[in-house]
Amino acid sequence: MLFDTFLESVVKIEHLKLFGEISHAKMSPPYRLELAERMKEKAKTAKKAGVLALFYPKTVETHLVLILRKTYKGVHSAQVGFPGGKYEDEDKDLMFTALRETKEEVGVPEDMVNVIKQMSPLYIPPSNFIVHPYMGISEMTPKFVKQDEEVEAIIEVRLQDFLDDANSITTKVSTSYNVEVNVPAFQLNGHIVWGATAMMLGEVKDLLKQVL
Repeated sequence: MLFDTFLESVVKIEHLKLFGEISHAKMSPPYRLELAERMKEKAKTAKKAGVLALFYPKTVETHLVLILRKTYKGVHSAQVGFPGGKYEDEDKDLMFTALRETKEEVGVPEDMVNVIKQMSPLYIPPSNFIVHPYMGISEMTPKFVKQDEEVEAIIEVRLQDFLDDANSITTKVSTSYNVEVNVPAFQLNGHIVWGATAMMLGEVKDLLKQVL
């Protein structure tokens, strides 16, 4: 989709009601509800994080940036996610966190991003985080610079590919609990995107389809 066309329509999202669990459930791993129920008490003291779904023009077409995380000893090792990270005490709010972490991880300055929508928060049982996603737009093509310590690769996804239902799949993955399960996922640029990121992307997709 041409970015100019996208820009004209996406502003309508500001006034749309969030889909929340309706969207999240479509892309939820089958074990998530049971796990969240078991973690109910622990969730009351969950850590907070802010992430950003950033759309921008690249050769006049609309793109979305995702990142492939480094392999490390953690539950989200080598997974695809949004730029973003943990809330720090000096952050004034979670939108600030999302923008700060996006600058750190992929090199996009805060003043290049116009945040147009706060999405539904999502609790992630394996890491005991509540993630607050935001949707933002850069009207200029960013010059991405990846943070080598945390980011393995920057993934630039065409909006058209993201919205294409043919790229919504079911696949078998090995979870952080060493169990293989079939999960709903997105197949984007040769990467499998599942779990919390897919759930948040599900809401982004549902909202975009209301206005595009």
